[in-house]
Amino acid sequence: MPKDKKRVREKRKPTFFEAILPIIVMLVVLTIGKGIMGLATEPFLLMVTALAGILAWRMGYSWDEMMQEISQKIARGMPAILILISVGAVVGTWMISGTIPMMIYYGVQIVNPSWMLVTSFIISAIVSLCTGTSWGTVATMGVALMGISGTLGVSLPATAGAVVAGSYFGDKLSPLSDTTNLAPIAAGSQLYEHIGHMLWTTIPASIISLIVYAVAGRGVSAGADATSETVTMMLSQLDQMFDWNILLLLPILVVLAGSVMQMPTIPVMMLSSVVAGAEAIIFQGASFANVITSSASGFSVSMVNRAGWDAGAASEEVIKLLERGGLAGMMSTCLLVFCAFCFAGIMSKSGSLDVILNKILSVAKNTGTLIASTAASCIIMAFSTGNSYLSILIPGEMFRKAYVKRGLHPKNLSRTLEDAGTVFVPLVPWSAAGAYMTSCLGVEVLDYLPWAVLCYVGFIIAIFYGFTGIGIRKLTEEEKEKYEAEIE
Repeated sequence: MPKDKKRVREKRKPTFFEAILPIIVMLVVLTIGKGIMGLATEPFLLMVTALAGILAWRMGYSWDEMMQEISQKIARGMPAILILISVGAVVGTWMISGTIPMMIYYGVQIVNPSWMLVTSFIISAIVSLCTGTSWGTVATMGVALMGISGTLGVSLPATAGAVVAGSYFGDKLSPLSDTTNLAPIAAGSQLYEHIGHMLWTTIPASIISLIVYAVAGRGVSAGADATSETVTMMLSQLDQMFDWNILLLLPILVVLAGSVMQMPTIPVMMLSSVVAGAEAIIFQGASFANVITSSASGFSVSMVNRAGWDAGAASEEVIKLLERGGLAGMMSTCLLVFCAFCFAGIMSKSGSLDVILNKILSVAKNTGTLIASTAASCIIMAFSTGNSYLSILIPGEMFRKAYVKRGLHPKNLSRTLEDAGTVFVPLVPWSAAGAYMTSCLGVEVLDYLPWAVLCYVGFIIAIFYGFTGIGIRKLTEEEKEKYEAEIE
């Protein structure tokens, strides 16, 4: 057999222009294609991925090498994708069981419109802190809060912003959150010291958020209450559709208990979905077939099986509120995630991300500029990849040595990775998180962005601390020697 004559191509590092070009092109085409023309994001991501692939080929990388990196990125992201898919089943079964409708039904009657934004932030923060998932919180409590807000005449973009901000409060502080665990791993700090250090930025950002929501809430009409015609009609239809029972809260308690006991997220969510499905059959008279359909394809008002209920009489508001969820409903978001991983994989394999971040690092001359450079790198990753994992991992790896060499504790780095990485991603319209929030809450990213105060105030506070020295933990000589030995 003759030996393979395939020529081994010599690899080279990309120039700064080659490294930054795909990101510039992506920002331009997505701004025009998605932002202005309102077209689908995925084709544009694939177009930019093709450009990144051509440049990587010019640098000496084969398609097989690029494909291998893409596969590794997708493999690392599969746990999050599976959680996302599980959320679809949870929402579908929580709908048909009456769990989410009951929260809406009673919430409308007890929530004061003037405090709706404050309430939305606090409830979302508590639930996400207990569950460790911003996406799950938005898909369940967030949906319920949006329903309440809509019926009370409160601004939907403002409510969506408060829900997103509150949900990411828990996502960045909960020990059950994947990003909360990922940031200290990338930076070289420990989980609970990382969580404690984040309070320096998260608490002030939360206080500022609550002040904004309290002031904005004062502008809500006092007449916007549960006596309005629209609200009365909606409450009446919900009451006809479902049989209210305190046990309908059990699926929520399953999720909360599983989180407190630190059980795996996906089995807990599946158990909650099973419990909700059983309650739908027992309390709502739903058929087994409809429970399965609701979990797979989403809930429909035609599935309600109560005497006296006519699905044809359902109002547009009720249909828009309740008909959602299902495994299939998550597929579009999963597609966006896969496209983002394709782009990130090629950019990572070609070394383009390293070149960009090294350029940023070269201008960081003191603690303030170092933290500002870290935040800028996380935001660049968020814009270019739309992925919170990459917004944490890549800057974390790049800046880890710099922090230790300058005598800064790694938890300063891990805190900034969360402040500018984790919580900023849902503000990027073409990110998986942004698309998911929009699909769940029914509000475009650019509409809720100004109201998601926590998501952009945190990294501003972190940069302020960097220049003033407030809340900055420095290494002792012994600690510095220890961390330098670990990273060499």
